[in-house]
Amino acid sequence: MINTIRTDSDNLAFIALVKDLDAYLAVIDGNEHAFYAQFNKIDKIKHAVVAYENDNPIGCGAIKELSPTAMEVKRMYTSPDGRKKGVATTILNELESWAKEMGYEKCMLETGIRQADAISLYQKLGYKSIPNYGQYIGVENSVCFEKVLR
Repeated sequence: MINTIRTDSDNLAFIALVKDLDAYLAVIDGNEHAFYAQFNKIDKIKHAVVAYENDNPIGCGAIKELSPTAMEVKRMYTSPDGRKKGVATTILNELESWAKEMGYEKCMLETGIRQADAISLYQKLGYKSIPNYGQYIGVENSVCFEKVLR
């Protein structure tokens, strides 16, 4: 069974999972990793979720305020042994619920065009493709999505 906890970026399991995520992205992003890494610092994140299976942390995600009406989904990751079990869906649903509870109207996110599994997940969960926003404007390897929270 998958359980989640709401926490922040000081959580040791979250920190460890993000370290694994960064190692994974360094391979996928190649030469562009340093560009993306500058936008993915995790200090001072107040809203993080960690997923556990049998007390073993297997996935994480976070949200941070992008505007007074929008939260940005950040640091989504599922460890290899947690994949194909609905972990990412569980985490994203929890992040969306949390954003909605705080009065936000939508969640937005950026992912890389090489991350087909992530793109498929977001589309399956109702995220719509939008023009690249913020620091991702003009970045060819980025794709951005948003979902209106109802």
